[in-house]
Amino acid sequence: MNFKKSLLATVFAFTAIANAQEEKPTFSLSGEFRPRTEWIDGFNYRYQPAAAAPAGNTSGRVGTPGYVETTVRAAINATYTTASYTTYIGLQEVFTLGDRPQISAAGNGNFRIQEAWADLKINEALSVKIGRQPLSYDDQRILGGLGWAQQARTHDVGVLKYNKGGYSIDAGYSLNTMGDNIYDTALLFSYREMAFIHANKKFGATNISALILNNNFQNNTASKSNLTTAGVHFDTKLGPISLSGNGYIQDGLRAGDVEVDMAYLASLNANINLTKITSVGVGGEIISGKKSATSQGFFPLYGTNHAFNGLMDRFYVGNHAGGNGLIDISAKASTKIIKGISTTLIGHYFKEQSMTKNNLGSEVDLVVAKKFNGYSIAAGYSQFFESDDFPNPAANAPAKDTQNWAWIMLTIKPKFL
Repeated sequence: MNFKKSLLATVFAFTAIANAQEEKPTFSLSGEFRPRTEWIDGFNYRYQPAAAAPAGNTSGRVGTPGYVETTVRAAINATYTTASYTTYIGLQEVFTLGDRPQISAAGNGNFRIQEAWADLKINEALSVKIGRQPLSYDDQRILGGLGWAQQARTHDVGVLKYNKGGYSIDAGYSLNTMGDNIYDTALLFSYREMAFIHANKKFGATNISALILNNNFQNNTASKSNLTTAGVHFDTKLGPISLSGNGYIQDGLRAGDVEVDMAYLASLNANINLTKITSVGVGGEIISGKKSATSQGFFPLYGTNHAFNGLMDRFYVGNHAGGNGLIDISAKASTKIIKGISTTLIGHYFKEQSMTKNNLGSEVDLVVAKKFNGYSIAAGYSQFFESDDFPNPAANAPAKDTQNWAWIMLTIKPKFL
């Protein structure tokens, strides 16, 4: 009997210790060092409207030489987790090699709190996450973290999260202010208010999501422009075949009361695994353009747009917001040529969707990547073949026949604690 009592006491003691260990808060400290060197000779080139000054990136123009640039993301991230909440603070600086004198006492102004949030657990299914944080859903077409850009993207937002029984529902709200009722940061679709609901359900190998996103823009006046974006995303696997697609509509007013009348985005992509290391795919996307001089087309607001419509960023990456839309037909092939080295080749054909329906050109993208012990290296080359029909709204200098971009990037993410 005494032996049984001793055994039970021992079991209870170990259980208590285990529970205490599970409830003990944890702290982790990590970092990131990500330099990227690029040859820019047409990358992200955009024709400028007549009123634009300065001209912006003009490397794609005849008579403008290409150039080499190295940018760096340097970050340190701290996470503290308890049974009832998680807090996260991410400090980050983005700089260009040579952007300050060697003995300068001042920085470049790019050091900031990139993320600072708390995720409070209400119960097993419900939590609320508040603070500066990325919003990344589905394939990141409308809401994405923009991880490719060295600065990335975050929102100052509160998100109520529900996750149970295969259902995931997020409802978020953000109000940006500058000390009074007037908000004057409308550049690149920065909003005064944002509200959204994102719902997701998984059915075996099929994943379906729905999004409703509403934005209020304010451009240094008391009036507000209201824009609503709504749609669905799906992805599924049928044996070796993967399918994915998007369908969104957009209606209301952009910043400055610019009309958007039932603009739309629709896409479908198919991929098939030929072997364990090789796959091929095709895809198509249609983004509606302006219907008239006063009615603009669809714009994928806060997505990771670098991942779409070609890696040269000629469309919807700080540009093409007032264009005639886009039809993008693509094909790709991926393989591992040597153990650990992945290679992807993508081709695009571009055409306007509305108005003149001009042929815009074509693009070829090559990406090679390899993971090493504790770090990774990726590199790429892209070339854009611009059509003579590409619209030039203000008689800019003609574009170069050859527009290209090459890059190589090192990523190290050390875990200090």
